[in-house]
Amino acid sequence: MNLRVKELTGGLPVDVNSECCASRGILEHVTSRWAVLVLAVLLDGTHRFSELRRAVGGVSEKMLAQTLQTLEQDGLVLREAHAVIPPRVDYTLTPLGEEAARQVWALARWAESRVPEVLAARAAHAEAKAATGAKTAGAAAR
Repeated sequence: MNLRVKELTGGLPVDVNSECCASRGILEHVTSRWAVLVLAVLLDGTHRFSELRRAVGGVSEKMLAQTLQTLEQDGLVLREAHAVIPPRVDYTLTPLGEEAARQVWALARWAESRVPEVLAARAAHAEAKAATGAKTAGAAAR
C-alpha cells in the first residue's frame, strides 16, 4: 500500500469485502439508482441541471441535487457555475467519473438486456414458493 493510500485510509486495507473499507461507500454512491442514470446521461457530454432532470425520468429535483453533490464530492462530476443572468450551472464527468460511468453503464445495459430472464426467474420462484406453501399448509391441517 503506498504512503498516500495508507494516509487516506488510516492504514486500513483497501478491500471491498472488509467491513470498514472506504470502497464500500464509493460503490454505494456510484451504484445508487439515480447515480447510475446520471452518470450514463453525462457520458454524452456536459448537461445543465434541467437537462439532467428531463433525461433521468422520475428523479425529483431534491434527489438529483443530492446525487450530483455526492458525485461531485467523490470527484466524479465537475460542477461549473457561470456568472451570467440567469444563472447557469453545467455538470460534466471528470476522467474518474467517465471511468465509473462506463462501468455502471455496462451493468445497466446488461440489466436491460436480461429483463425477460429475470422476470421469468422471479415468476418461477414465486410459483415454487406458492407450491411449497400449499404443501406446508396442507400438512399442518392434517
